[in-house]
Amino acid sequence: MNEDLIAPCGMNCLLCISFQRTKNSCKGCRNMDEIIYVTKGSRLCVIKTCPNQKSQSGYCFECNDFPCKRLKDLDKRYRTKYHMSMIENLIYIRDHGIELFLENENHRWQCPECSAVVCVHKSHCLSCGAGIFEKND
Repeated sequence: MNEDLIAPCGMNCLLCISFQRTKNSCKGCRNMDEIIYVTKGSRLCVIKTCPNQKSQSGYCFECNDFPCKRLKDLDKRYRTKYHMSMIENLIYIRDHGIELFLENENHRWQCPECSAVVCVHKSHCLSCGAGIFEKND
């Protein structure tokens, strides 16, 4: 897990199918100059479209509008479909720091069969094909 791969919105880009795929892969929200990366119309990088994103840390939790409507909508979709909350991620980072967050993410998103990082968007491990395990929220 890498701090540079935690997007301003709280998404761990390492878990994203766009980042994990080998062909035409995304570099992560913090590693893109000005591209808004969309996967099948469902993934939108908040920082690249937010006019208020000028925080010192680069995380949305420092914004006066946190959580904004755009982030709430994105968070609701991810909680419903993928059992992951970007808002909870941001609150955890704010309250406990990025290092502890990364340690927890490493454990939470590790395939129990091959130890690869699993994809939040898939029902199986992309490395070994093992069926998805229960993700602890």
